[in-house]
Amino acid sequence: MSQACSNKNKVDTNYYCQKLRFNCIQSNKIVNFKTTKGDFEVELFGKDNPVTVSNFLENIENDIYLNQKFYKIITYPQIKFIHGGVNPKNKIYFERNQNLNKTSPSIPLEIKFKEESKPRYNYQIKNSNETENLVNTFENGSISMVKIGKNKSSSTEFFFVTTKIQELDGRYSIFGKIIKGLDVLKKINKEDYIKAVQITN
Repeated sequence: MSQACSNKNKVDTNYYCQKLRFNCIQSNKIVNFKTTKGDFEVELFGKDNPVTVSNFLENIENDIYLNQKFYKIITYPQIKFIHGGVNPKNKIYFERNQNLNKTSPSIPLEIKFKEESKPRYNYQIKNSNETENLVNTFENGSISMVKIGKNKSSSTEFFFVTTKIQELDGRYSIFGKIIKGLDVLKKINKEDYIKAVQITN
């Protein structure tokens, strides 16, 4: 039993960074999205979501988002979902996969609680009361990875939201937020695309 507990404790940030061959980033980073509607800046929460942020930075460095369309826009009266990235089921993903060195089309779901020093992996909240203790929740301009299955995130697809959405808190890996140019995000539609994403710090 103690051995099982020991093995469970090893499944942490370093475990996943090694498994997925990431250069593990555990500090916040600023990236600049250049789009056909203009530019906006996003702060990535590397301190709270190191695996998700390390994966995203690797994608940027490998130009996976270069000239990629915002492939799905979902608009409701009070909220807009803007999806970007590359769907692993799309032909372009397989064409680029050899150059990307992606070990998997998915990464673990990663969420952080206020009273805990490390993120939880492959865990989503079961009780709505748990959302009070989440470090990051959906807000105007939040960025999250798309879900694949119950407890995994896509390694390439992401989405932005334009307002708070408590119903999804603790069920997705929220790993950043727009800090400049939120008005640009709100203008994006399905004809728009990402010209480039640049790491600025």
